Amino acid sequence: MAAPQLVTFGCRLNAYESEVMRAHAAGAGLDDAVIFNTCAVTAEATRQARQAIRRARRENPQAHIVVTGCAAQTDPQSFAAMPEIDLVLGNEEKLAAASWQMAKSGDMVRVAVADIMPVRHAHRQMIDGLSERTRAFVQVQNGCDHRCTFCIIPFGRGNSRSVAASDAVEQVRRLVANGHSEIVLSGVDITSWGANLEGSPRLGDLVAAILKGVPELKRLRLSSIDSIEADPLLMELLGGEERLMPHVHLSLQSGDNMILKRMKRRHSRHDAIAFCDSLRRRRPGLVFGADIIAGFPTETEAMFENSLSLIDDCGLTYLHVFPFSPRPGTPAARMPQLDVQAIRDRARRLRARGQEKLDTFLASEVGAIRDVLIETGRSGRTEHFASVKFVQEMRPGAIVRARMTGRGKAHLEARLAA
Repeated sequence: MAAPQLVTFGCRLNAYESEVMRAHAAGAGLDDAVIFNTCAVTAEATRQARQAIRRARRENPQAHIVVTGCAAQTDPQSFAAMPEIDLVLGNEEKLAAASWQMAKSGDMVRVAVADIMPVRHAHRQMIDGLSERTRAFVQVQNGCDHRCTFCIIPFGRGNSRSVAASDAVEQVRRLVANGHSEIVLSGVDITSWGANLEGSPRLGDLVAAILKGVPELKRLRLSSIDSIEADPLLMELLGGEERLMPHVHLSLQSGDNMILKRMKRRHSRHDAIAFCDSLRRRRPGLVFGADIIAGFPTETEAMFENSLSLIDDCGLTYLHVFPFSPRPGTPAARMPQLDVQAIRDRARRLRARGQEKLDTFLASEVGAIRDVLIETGRSGRTEHFASVKFVQEMRPGAIVRARMTGRGKAHLEARLAA
């Protein structure tokens, strides 16, 4: 039977929202729809989306092609100019069932993208699972109140707004009942969760409510957090709650204080190091990942070296490196830009240092016994988010006890523990 096709770019939030759209489009009878949920974080992400749209039209001339997501929200007219596209939906419109019903009936205007900044409430959206994923993402927050100078996302997502704790608990319970053993709490700025809710609860309160309200949940994980916003209860839970995974991904972006100021980040280099030290004292086996931008405008070699050394000073294991890409409409796009080759070289050096740290971590894990969430027949992830490969077939979604017997460049090798 035909069904809507979803092509998702970018973040976990998009992955969650794609499942919401899949249900809405199917419910409206848009079985011939190919829906592109785009990302605007980098120019490359937008370029890849356009390329995929053109390819989809060539391969399926009769498809009803819908484009939405952050790139469509921030630059709707450029997508409207593409003859391959039938409908452009904004980030708010895409979550409304009525949009898809109107698209089916032909009553929807071709470009339906309203100003997202006045939106103040998060949608109460429930899904039963994520297609082809054993790890489920739950949207608990959307939008961002901060204005980092490099970031276009607030203009694609709007201001920060939080899902009620009771709704988040209900969604987690529903996903666990449908077989998901691990849940990842996701949002644009999840450590700001609760600021717009009555009583101004904090993310730690939400995590505690989920762990208490869904005792059958085996593993809870957080998406990227802003360390400067971490509340005391969240720190306590990260430090000692076994069901909260010992892997924290941080939005650091730079290790140089001047660049952090020019980015309008709210933490200093010292803050980042102190945060990691504090959590590692509470939970010695915890591992950290981080986002770092290479070649931000005005970054000197000495400033870049501060980012390189931050990898060691924070004890980072996983690195997401982003070569700086100016986004039109952001303050950073108007700053003095670095040479493209210099940016690429710095990104390469960051990735090389990141690979060294990953190498060291993987080597230290050989011989350890870990609980592995099976994602496909022969691969999965440990509690520390290390990729694991097995020789034998496993049941996707199962959590198995396994001994790490060896390692590859970016993964561990394992067999079931006796």
